[in-house]
Amino acid sequence: MHTAAAALYPQALATSITLPMEILQAASQMASVSEYGASQVRFLLAAQSTQTMTLSSGITLQPDISLADIPSLDLLILPAIWRNPLPSVRVARDWINLLCEEAAKGTRICSVGTGSYLLAEAGLLDGKPATTHWNYFEQFSRRYPAVDLKNHHLITQSDNIYCVGSVNSIADLMVHIVEEWFGRPIARAIENQFSPEIRRSFRAAAYQNEADSSHHDEDIAQAQQWLQSHLSSPVSIDLLASHLQLSPRTLNRRFKHATGMTPLSYLQSLRMASAKDLLRHSNLAVGDIAWQQGIQDLSYFSQLFRKHCGVSPLKYRAAARGKLFSPKIPMRP
Repeated sequence: MHTAAAALYPQALATSITLPMEILQAASQMASVSEYGASQVRFLLAAQSTQTMTLSSGITLQPDISLADIPSLDLLILPAIWRNPLPSVRVARDWINLLCEEAAKGTRICSVGTGSYLLAEAGLLDGKPATTHWNYFEQFSRRYPAVDLKNHHLITQSDNIYCVGSVNSIADLMVHIVEEWFGRPIARAIENQFSPEIRRSFRAAAYQNEADSSHHDEDIAQAQQWLQSHLSSPVSIDLLASHLQLSPRTLNRRFKHATGMTPLSYLQSLRMASAKDLLRHSNLAVGDIAWQQGIQDLSYFSQLFRKHCGVSPLKYRAAARGKLFSPKIPMRP
């Protein structure tokens, strides 16, 4: 059972709470099939008091628990703050030390949009990469000069601290978390269910302070960076192992221990993420996209794409881009 919570405050943007909640509940329902119907995710709403709260938008929510009484968490979400975040930051000073306590426990904390102000105010972003809503870049930089603001990234990660710049980006991050918790098939089903045309993989969208900050194997981090920079080149495990001065057997063992994937599976995941971006945002032929991923055999590329994404490249492009174009308008006679 995974436990997630969202902090509630009056200026919270409701969609940055309900969208993660719905994604996790959908994933829980899918995962529960193999667990005899038992729920796999518990999602709590936490506020300073358990009294009903009416948000600035007029939406009323009932907290499940007070912030002081939250249980051990796997994920804590700080929703986006509607309009100027500073009044909410001032009110949050009564409970902001909770964020430092949760971070010290290893809880994954994720801010949405200007929710990152709360992390910065708590000092959790000093010297670390972060992002926020684009409209507040200048204000954020002036108020928190010690934070390494990444204007060109919608997602940042530093150890267990995540920032996303928009509600769409929290959906991207939640798909990544679903994959970590429940595996790729469920994550793929969730991605397809929640509007594939706006999805971008976590690896493609995120700025991370390490190649993969969930492990501390420097050789494997270097291997991940090397694979990322050789997507379009023919790659062999022997070549990578030689570059790292490791045996292929040692490389495979350490890579899987650090990432949960073999080097080849990791490379395929990177290539499929890149291919999905090109299918969404370019008019390149499928064969050209395959070639850019270092795959010369179009049939093999299509099989690999279907394995990772559940549909053919052309069907994915049609689904992902269908809503990006206006319907044809009949011409006047």
